Amino acid sequence: MRFQVRRFDTLDSTNRYLLDEARTGAPEGLVAVADYQTAGRGRRDRSWVAPPGASLLVSVLLRPSLPADRTQLVSIAAGLAMADAVERVAGFLPALKWPNDLLADDKKLAGLLAEADGDAVVVGVGVNVEWHDLPPEIADTATACNLVAGRPVERDAILEAFLDGLATGHRDLEAVLADYRVRLSTLGRRVRVETATDALMGTAVDVGDAGELLVDRDDGGRVAVHAGDVVHLRDA
Repeated sequence: MRFQVRRFDTLDSTNRYLLDEARTGAPEGLVAVADYQTAGRGRRDRSWVAPPGASLLVSVLLRPSLPADRTQLVSIAAGLAMADAVERVAGFLPALKWPNDLLADDKKLAGLLAEADGDAVVVGVGVNVEWHDLPPEIADTATACNLVAGRPVERDAILEAFLDGLATGHRDLEAVLADYRVRLSTLGRRVRVETATDALMGTAVDVGDAGELLVDRDDGGRVAVHAGDVVHLRDA
């Protein structure tokens, strides 16, 4: 896959930009990178705010041959590619947390958001790379590559490694899913899952073929979670 990278000092949202470009026929492989986003979003339209230059804010336009109910595999491929990129550049391997987070020392390092429109899927990633002062309100729950590595980390080096890994993983999404099952830190953990309509507690036991999380509920039965927020619970 050939990537065409467009860079912006400021953009409202790299995902929004590429979705608009996709609607006008932009090809697979278009990449948007911003130093700062004024309206960056995570799942459930949560805001994503980072100081200029502190994070790698990147979105990639893909046109996978996948049914609509399996586009989560694109996000999974991106998560694996970014975890490997961080290991290659910063020297440590982040943990994968379902559905879309990378963790280091149980703190959030990165988040992903995949959005589909027609045959296009735009996957955006925000990675905390070079932070010096984490805001007090997130200091206990978030971290950055430089803080974990104990040295400066280059955003462009992570971007290059990420795109290399995504190009490889995107060619075989079935193999990506098998790798994800092995590496997902959520599996085997007791979790609390919060969906738009419900909350449940149980043990995460597997990932289905569409990327859904399979949870054995504490109150009995197995449920497939296609969308929701997961909290890793500490064992008593």
